[in-house]
Amino acid sequence: MPPRKSPNRRRLETLHENERRTFIEQHPRSGDAFQASSRSLLRGVPMSWMSEWASPFPIFLADAHGAQLSDVDGVAYDDFCLGDTAALAGHAPGPTVKAVEAQVRCGSTAMLPTRDAEWVGGELGRRFGLPIWQFSLSATDANRWVLRLARELTGRNKVMVFDGCYHGTVDETVVELDQNGRPASKTSNLGRAFDPTTTTALAEFNDLESVERGLRSRQIACVLTEPAMTNAGGIIPPASGFHAGLRLLTKDTGTYLAIDETQTFPNGPGGCTRDFGLEPDFFTIGKAIAGGVALGAFGMTRAVAEAIEARGLRMSDVGAVGGTLAGNPLSLAAARATLGEVLTDESHQRMNSLGRRFELGINALIQRCDLAWHVVRLGSRVEYRYSPAPPNNARVARAAVDSQLDAFLHLYLLNRGILITPFNNMALMCPATTEAQVDHHLEVLAGAVEALFIT
Repeated sequence: MPPRKSPNRRRLETLHENERRTFIEQHPRSGDAFQASSRSLLRGVPMSWMSEWASPFPIFLADAHGAQLSDVDGVAYDDFCLGDTAALAGHAPGPTVKAVEAQVRCGSTAMLPTRDAEWVGGELGRRFGLPIWQFSLSATDANRWVLRLARELTGRNKVMVFDGCYHGTVDETVVELDQNGRPASKTSNLGRAFDPTTTTALAEFNDLESVERGLRSRQIACVLTEPAMTNAGGIIPPASGFHAGLRLLTKDTGTYLAIDETQTFPNGPGGCTRDFGLEPDFFTIGKAIAGGVALGAFGMTRAVAEAIEARGLRMSDVGAVGGTLAGNPLSLAAARATLGEVLTDESHQRMNSLGRRFELGINALIQRCDLAWHVVRLGSRVEYRYSPAPPNNARVARAAVDSQLDAFLHLYLLNRGILITPFNNMALMCPATTEAQVDHHLEVLAGAVEALFIT
């Protein structure tokens, strides 16, 4: 039997409609809460992304601990979304809760440094190899400030990113290659302040020739990239030699290299940067490092720090770098507890073994059902998509997107107590995740696949 490349669309719609009815029946209180919140909140949610779940309306959270959460209807879920990586440490991890409770009683913010900040900077240096750090409230801010510093230090006015990139809501990065392979502002770029093609050069991930063409003019201040692309319709792993070649090209052209590990930190205690042996000039991260409390960070080499000091750069409100709440005592206390006691090297090792268990289970399902799918794992982050092999660039990844199939699978899982991120088929393991939860996820997913492709 040849691999099944796509489902029967009529059957898919019928099954999906059954799941929609089941969801509405099982979640009357969430439905009522959604109607009430729609009177005061745009689209009924406090932040627009929360309206993108595959369900007819979002479930409303009641409680979350470890790797489980429950909604206002009393339905319990094994959580493999984990706040889209922000809760990688699990929900309400004990050491983080204790640290936050203690710090709140001693003051949440004072625009003054703390010993916790010193510890976190040192720990991030140990993990990722860069010695000097600054803090923000998000990875978006960290990326924005890094690009500003790179332009200021080099005197160059453009940056480079890769097609399919995601670096938060940084204006310069909301850009893509159009159908003709030309840089263009993303069609989803709402209310753009400027045309990002005037500030940003675009290259293809895993294509060093396209990087070299862009850097040849020596007008690029910084290349900003993830070590593996995570938001272009599936994980895009780096090709052999790509990062080494990228580092050589940036050094040869006097271009800074910035690595964004916000989404790839689940790879391990040092993310991909440690495991891949990367040597960036700047490094950015956010989401997970403070156990669910808002915190972003950017690191730099000592050479970059010395250049900043030699220039006497005024990194303040008037320079559009920094923020009143950035580096606050509460966030840093949470980060110290999270990195020091929850997301330890040993925890990452166990989480990665669970990721491997899930990866093997997905591969077995693909083989058993003759699916033209693949699975990619970055430590404790695992994602399956609808093509026989992992894509090597965003164009190939986008071609394999099947939004209708995604919506059915996500809702099927949700109706059976499995929560995954709404934006892709990603499963995350946290320190509290169990083998039984992984096996249950695999069992439920197999039921969805068999209902669609086999029955």
